[in-house]
Amino acid sequence: MRQLLLSHPVPGVWGRWWYSGSGGPRPITKGTRGGSGPMMESSGGTHLNTSAVTSKVGIARMLQAAFGCATFSLVAHRGGFNVAYGTFCMSVWCFCFAITIFIIICEFTLFHRCLTISWGNFTAAFAMLATLMSLTAAVIYPLYIPFSCHSSGCEVRDFRISASVFAGLLFFAYAMEVFFTRAKPGQVTNYMATVSGLLKIVQAFVACIIFGALVNGSQYNKYAATQWCVAVYSFCFAVTVVVVVLSVTGRTAMMKCPFERFVVIYTFLAVLMYVSAAVIWPVFCFDRKYGSPHRPYQCSRGSCPWDSQVVIAVFTYINLVLYIVDLAYSQRIRFVSHP
Repeated sequence: MRQLLLSHPVPGVWGRWWYSGSGGPRPITKGTRGGSGPMMESSGGTHLNTSAVTSKVGIARMLQAAFGCATFSLVAHRGGFNVAYGTFCMSVWCFCFAITIFIIICEFTLFHRCLTISWGNFTAAFAMLATLMSLTAAVIYPLYIPFSCHSSGCEVRDFRISASVFAGLLFFAYAMEVFFTRAKPGQVTNYMATVSGLLKIVQAFVACIIFGALVNGSQYNKYAATQWCVAVYSFCFAVTVVVVVLSVTGRTAMMKCPFERFVVIYTFLAVLMYVSAAVIWPVFCFDRKYGSPHRPYQCSRGSCPWDSQVVIAVFTYINLVLYIVDLAYSQRIRFVSHP
């Protein structure tokens, strides 16, 4: 069975994780700090890193930039994004494009070595976040933007169809990077590239969806029990963000206790809290004594508290499963500290 072993501190390895396969521990090769792929020996006088655009990860990022540019260009030209959902999708594509270009430039010019953040953790966290955001935009845009032909012709519809296709390709390009940079056995990698680190991004993203449903007329302040559920969502989201920020900024050593122990304890606490929310929220929203098991017939589409309550219940169970999986993987990793 695959396991994770704590290796001896290695100079030049900052906040990385040691994986061991079935053949036992493998030696750690000293390399550069930063980057999101395997550790490479410095080439000395080289000032440009061509592998930033020629490696598998580099090609995936170039595709991300190309697909992202094509998507928001088609939408801005004739596709249209006047409604709120269209504006959200446009913001997602522009944000992901800007950060991707920044990463490509930093990797190609080796400028990331001048930054004070943990570059590998940053790129891994962004790739996972961009995957989730681009997936959301790829689903929302064709759902809420009409594809009917106007009296002047079907040109606008064709632009919207093309934008939807490129939005889907953009999601796959970001998913490719996550697949290429994920933690593998026998490799020293960054925490955010492990299953536990990637799940932290997904958990925070799911919590944001829950918050969006909470403020959309969910009537969460009706009972003290549902307010407890909101406290659970808020606490777990805040601590998850803190874990991600500490990893990305390379400040995990600032903690009084070992980082991996803190992660395991917090994840276990989050599982217990989400179990309580998973029981309390459905009871106080869908039981006949407190709420309604069926959707009220007078509820209008887009402004029905019952719909928001269903969304919150579904994503509460999703996050509960994510935290359970996170807890299982968190116990299989050990932090390799800088001496």
